[in-house]
Amino acid sequence: MDYGLIGKIEKAKRYAQEPHRFKFQRFDLVFQGDNNQHQLHFENGQLQCDCEFFLTHQRCSHTMALEQVFKEMLSSS
Repeated sequence: MDYGLIGKIEKAKRYAQEPHRFKFQRFDLVFQGDNNQHQLHFENGQLQCDCEFFLTHQRCSHTMALEQVFKEMLSSS
């Protein structure tokens, strides 16, 4: 039995319970909406979506859903 690996697994479980440790800096993803796929981009604390609503309101259901999923991991600090 690899006790070093067991310790790392336990540490990973503890880290997973502390999402404030994780901060996204930049990413792109595809969001599967009810009607279409949308491209989302996150950089410098700002989310962007290619949907028409976002273009006029700077927020949309896709970005708001992502904010709820990742909560404090999307902060710009």
